[in-house]
This record gives sequence, structure tokens and C-alpha cells, in this order.
Amino acid sequence: MLNKPKYSLFSNTLYALKGFKDLIKNESSFRLEVIIILFLLPIIFIVDKDLVEKLFLLGSVFLILIVEAINGAIERVVDLVTKEYHPLAGKAKDAGSSAVFISIVFAVIVWSSVFLKG
Repeated sequence: MLNKPKYSLFSNTLYALKGFKDLIKNESSFRLEVIIILFLLPIIFIVDKDLVEKLFLLGSVFLILIVEAINGAIERVVDLVTKEYHPLAGKAKDAGSSAVFISIVFAVIVWSSVFLKG
């Protein structure tokens, strides 16, 4: 690949942080999800649940951020390829949005299951 820099743990960490900063700055959905998750994180550590349940709670909210970041990447690549409307571009963006929606539904199911179990 021509556009691939040499591997460096330090450089790759900086690229990841640069991407995270860009998502916070330019993606309102990502920003909103981060804010909501910042309110949910203390709950995970405060509640009296076993480690596995806490890991499911934590994993489900981080999954939302992971999928939203991938969705942002899809949207940027589509916008790079074409600024004009194209049905396939719309389908690609819709598929990314669908993945985010599924991750949110999964998180709601996990949180409901952990807190509503009898």
C-alpha cells in the first residue's frame, strides 16, 4: 500500500487519538453517545453486579462507540468518492447507520437484562 506509514506504536496511538478527536469535533451522534456513556460508566462501577455482568454493560456501550466510529469512516469514504447523490452511496451510509442502530438496541437489551432480571 502506498499510503501506509511505517508501523510505530507511538505513531499509531497518535493517529487513533487524532481520529477520536475528529469524531468528537465533527460527528454530533458520536459526541452525544460519548456524553451519554460518560453518565453510564459510573453506574457500572457503583452497582452491585458480578464482574461478568459489569463487563457486558461496559462492552455494550463501547460497542456503540466502535460501530459509530466505523460508520463515520464509511460516511467519509463515501463523501470522498462522490459528493453527488448516488443510490449505492445512500445504501452504504444507510447500512452504517443500521449497524449503529443495532449496536444501540443490543446495549438496551444488555442493560435491561442485567437490571431487570429477577
